[in-house]
Amino acid sequence: MKRIIYITCICLCFISCSKDIKTQLSEEVLNEAYISLKGNSVPFKDILSEHKGKQIVIDVWASWCRDCIVGLPELKTLQSDKPDAVYLFLSADRDTDAWKRAIKKHEIQGTHYFMPKGTKGHLGKLIDIDWIPRYMIVDSDGRIELFEAIEADDPIIKKTLN
Repeated sequence: MKRIIYITCICLCFISCSKDIKTQLSEEVLNEAYISLKGNSVPFKDILSEHKGKQIVIDVWASWCRDCIVGLPELKTLQSDKPDAVYLFLSADRDTDAWKRAIKKHEIQGTHYFMPKGTKGHLGKLIDIDWIPRYMIVDSDGRIELFEAIEADDPIIKKTLN
Protein backbone atom coordinates (compact mmCIF):
# COMPACT_ATOMS: atom_id res chain seq x y z
CA MET A 1 0.00 0.00 0.00
CA LYS A 2 2.82 2.39 0.89
CA ARG A 3 4.42 1.64 -2.45
CA ILE A 4 1.24 2.56 -4.37
CA ILE A 5 0.93 5.83 -2.45
CA TYR A 6 4.61 6.60 -3.09
CA ILE A 7 4.31 5.93 -6.85
CA THR A 8 1.11 7.99 -7.02
CA CYS A 9 2.82 10.93 -5.29
CA ILE A 10 5.76 10.78 -7.68
CA CYS A 11 3.43 10.71 -10.69
CA LEU A 12 1.38 13.64 -9.39
CA CYS A 13 4.53 15.64 -8.71
CA PHE A 14 5.82 14.94 -12.22
CA ILE A 15 2.51 15.93 -13.82
CA SER A 16 2.18 19.12 -11.79
CA CYS A 17 5.76 20.16 -12.57
CA SER A 18 5.47 19.73 -16.33
CA LYS A 19 5.28 22.83 -18.50
CA ASP A 20 2.02 24.04 -19.91
CA ILE A 21 2.53 23.84 -23.67
CA LYS A 22 1.18 26.91 -25.44
CA THR A 23 -0.17 26.96 -28.98
CA GLN A 24 -1.20 30.62 -29.18
CA LEU A 25 0.62 33.82 -28.43
CA SER A 26 -1.10 36.11 -25.95
CA GLU A 27 -2.06 39.72 -26.69
CA GLU A 28 0.67 40.87 -24.28
CA VAL A 29 3.28 38.96 -26.27
CA LEU A 30 1.95 40.17 -29.60
CA ASN A 31 1.96 43.80 -28.42
CA GLU A 32 5.39 43.69 -26.79
CA ALA A 33 7.88 45.82 -28.72
CA TYR A 34 11.31 44.64 -29.79
CA ILE A 35 14.13 46.69 -31.28
CA SER A 36 15.22 46.19 -34.90
CA LEU A 37 18.82 46.39 -36.08
CA LYS A 38 18.01 49.92 -37.28
CA GLY A 39 16.84 50.90 -33.79
CA ASN A 40 13.10 50.94 -34.51
CA SER A 41 10.64 49.72 -31.90
CA VAL A 42 8.39 47.10 -33.50
CA PRO A 43 5.47 45.18 -31.91
CA PHE A 44 5.96 41.42 -32.12
CA LYS A 45 2.68 41.06 -34.03
CA ASP A 46 4.11 43.27 -36.80
CA ILE A 47 7.27 41.18 -36.94
CA LEU A 48 5.20 38.03 -37.34
CA SER A 49 2.85 39.59 -39.91
CA GLU A 50 5.86 40.45 -42.09
CA HIS A 51 6.26 36.71 -42.56
CA LYS A 52 2.60 35.72 -42.74
CA GLY A 53 2.03 32.48 -44.61
CA LYS A 54 5.47 31.06 -43.80
CA GLN A 55 6.84 28.86 -41.06
CA ILE A 56 8.97 30.86 -38.66
CA VAL A 57 11.82 29.35 -36.70
CA ILE A 58 12.35 31.51 -33.62
CA ASP A 59 15.72 31.37 -31.91
CA VAL A 60 15.83 33.08 -28.51
CA TRP A 61 19.53 33.56 -27.86
CA ALA A 62 22.22 35.90 -26.48
CA SER A 63 25.84 36.65 -27.31
CA TRP A 64 26.93 35.75 -23.76
CA CYS A 65 25.26 32.32 -23.99
CA ARG A 66 27.87 29.66 -24.71
CA ASP A 67 25.28 27.06 -25.77
CA CYS A 68 23.74 29.58 -28.19
CA ILE A 69 27.07 30.20 -29.91
CA VAL A 70 28.12 26.53 -29.92
CA GLY A 71 24.78 25.65 -31.58
CA LEU A 72 25.17 28.12 -34.47
CA PRO A 73 26.79 25.62 -36.90
CA GLU A 74 23.82 23.27 -36.46
CA LEU A 75 21.44 26.18 -36.97
CA LYS A 76 23.25 27.17 -40.17
CA THR A 77 22.90 23.57 -41.38
CA LEU A 78 19.17 23.75 -40.62
CA GLN A 79 18.95 26.99 -42.61
CA SER A 80 20.63 25.27 -45.57
CA ASP A 81 18.34 22.24 -45.32
CA LYS A 82 15.13 24.29 -44.85
CA PRO A 83 15.69 27.57 -46.73
CA ASP A 84 11.96 28.30 -47.16
CA ALA A 85 11.47 28.90 -43.44
CA VAL A 86 12.00 32.32 -41.89
CA TYR A 87 14.68 32.43 -39.22
CA LEU A 88 13.82 34.99 -36.56
CA PHE A 89 16.47 35.68 -33.92
CA LEU A 90 15.31 37.31 -30.69
CA SER A 91 18.21 38.45 -28.56
CA ALA A 92 18.14 38.38 -24.78
CA ASP A 93 21.42 40.29 -24.65
CA ARG A 94 22.00 42.91 -22.00
CA ASP A 95 22.91 45.65 -24.48
CA THR A 96 22.46 46.27 -28.17
CA ASP A 97 26.17 46.71 -28.94
CA ALA A 98 27.05 43.18 -27.81
CA TRP A 99 24.06 41.86 -29.76
CA LYS A 100 25.11 43.58 -32.99
CA ARG A 101 28.75 42.58 -32.62
CA ALA A 102 27.77 38.91 -32.17
CA ILE A 103 25.57 38.92 -35.27
CA LYS A 104 28.45 40.27 -37.33
CA LYS A 105 31.17 38.12 -35.71
CA HIS A 106 29.24 34.86 -36.12
CA GLU A 107 27.66 35.84 -39.46
CA ILE A 108 24.16 35.00 -38.25
CA GLN A 109 21.79 35.20 -41.20
CA GLY A 110 18.11 35.90 -40.62
CA THR A 111 15.80 38.51 -39.16
CA HIS A 112 17.08 40.03 -35.92
CA TYR A 113 15.41 41.78 -33.00
CA PHE A 114 16.53 42.76 -29.53
CA MET A 115 14.22 42.01 -26.59
CA PRO A 116 14.62 44.96 -24.16
CA LYS A 117 13.33 42.89 -21.24
CA GLY A 118 15.22 39.75 -22.30
CA THR A 119 13.68 36.50 -21.13
CA LYS A 120 11.78 38.42 -18.41
CA GLY A 121 9.41 39.96 -20.96
CA HIS A 122 5.96 38.70 -21.91
CA LEU A 123 7.25 36.06 -24.35
CA GLY A 124 9.66 34.67 -21.77
CA LYS A 125 6.88 34.45 -19.21
CA LEU A 126 4.34 32.92 -21.60
CA ILE A 127 6.61 30.10 -22.69
CA ASP A 128 8.47 29.87 -19.38
CA ILE A 129 11.96 30.34 -20.76
CA ASP A 130 14.31 28.68 -18.32
CA TRP A 131 17.16 28.02 -20.75
CA ILE A 132 18.54 29.50 -23.92
CA PRO A 133 18.88 28.90 -26.70
CA ARG A 134 15.20 28.20 -27.10
CA TYR A 135 13.88 27.25 -30.51
CA MET A 136 10.23 27.51 -31.41
CA ILE A 137 8.34 27.16 -34.66
CA VAL A 138 5.30 29.26 -35.51
CA ASP A 139 3.21 27.96 -38.41
CA SER A 140 1.87 29.95 -41.33
CA ASP A 141 -1.33 30.71 -39.37
CA GLY A 142 0.50 32.09 -36.33
CA ARG A 143 0.07 29.00 -34.12
CA ILE A 144 2.99 27.66 -32.12
CA GLU A 145 3.83 24.32 -33.76
CA LEU A 146 6.91 23.61 -31.70
CA PHE A 147 6.91 24.96 -28.18
CA GLU A 148 10.37 24.05 -26.98
CA ALA A 149 13.65 22.77 -28.29
CA ILE A 150 17.02 23.70 -26.83
CA GLU A 151 19.29 22.33 -29.56
CA ALA A 152 19.22 23.36 -33.21
CA ASP A 153 19.81 19.79 -34.34
CA ASP A 154 16.90 18.42 -32.31
CA PRO A 155 15.11 15.98 -34.70
CA ILE A 156 11.74 17.42 -33.67
CA ILE A 157 12.66 20.72 -35.37
CA LYS A 158 13.24 19.02 -38.74
CA LYS A 159 10.11 16.89 -38.28
CA THR A 160 8.03 19.98 -37.53
CA LEU A 161 9.42 21.87 -40.52
CA ASN A 162 8.48 18.97 -42.80
